[in-house]
Amino acid sequence: MTYWEMLAVLAAGIGAGTINTIVGSGTLITFPVLLATGLPPVTATVSNALGLIPGSISGAIGYRAELTGQRDRVLRLAVAAAIGGLGGAILLTVLPPTAFETIVPVLVALALVLVVLQPRITRAVQARRERDGTAGTPRHGGPVLFAGMLLASVYGGYFTAAQGIIYLSLMGTLIDDTLQRLNAAKNVLAAVVNSVAALFFVFAAEFDWTAVALIAVGSTIGGQLGARVGRRLPPRVLRALIVVIGSAAILQLVTR
Repeated sequence: MTYWEMLAVLAAGIGAGTINTIVGSGTLITFPVLLATGLPPVTATVSNALGLIPGSISGAIGYRAELTGQRDRVLRLAVAAAIGGLGGAILLTVLPPTAFETIVPVLVALALVLVVLQPRITRAVQARRERDGTAGTPRHGGPVLFAGMLLASVYGGYFTAAQGIIYLSLMGTLIDDTLQRLNAAKNVLAAVVNSVAALFFVFAAEFDWTAVALIAVGSTIGGQLGARVGRRLPPRVLRALIVVIGSAAILQLVTR
């Protein structure tokens, strides 16, 4: 890489770490930049996945107050994240790039619909449970959330773009908790997926270690910035930001 390319990758890492911590979709910043430096798509994908791990951990640390009391929930969903992340990483090495990319915009669009409708869906589910005498949303989201997170993590292990939005939409719909606390859990689960996928890629794919190092430094800085900004956002503003960034992600995925 040239000096200017290295600066561009570092800046993209900061931006990705910030956006990933607040919402998700940071890969849509780093991936095109890595491709612009001349890296092959698979090398760019695996280098990006490894480089973003420190950013996810940094964001989770920044949200540590919101993680209080979520240990059992996170551990349960981390199992789904780990299994799905490994499955997605394996698929990346055996399937053509177009296999998943065709369905990515559809998944992100569905996730955005769930984010927008989440308050109404949650109220409807709660009302039904009260009528049935089973008031209270399952603390861990139940088997439906586990299955949903497993499938979302397969996608996350494959490409990672907008996986945070999908996580938030699933958890927000099936768990009765604040969006900020769910966002904190999302950062931990994203770190699990990236770590498992990257561990597999170490033995099955080729990294560009300069790109990995630059994104790691940048995303670590961005993780702290994202936590400072994201934790101050009201639920409606955070939800609106998710929709805006998610819509931009769909546009980029469809047109690139």
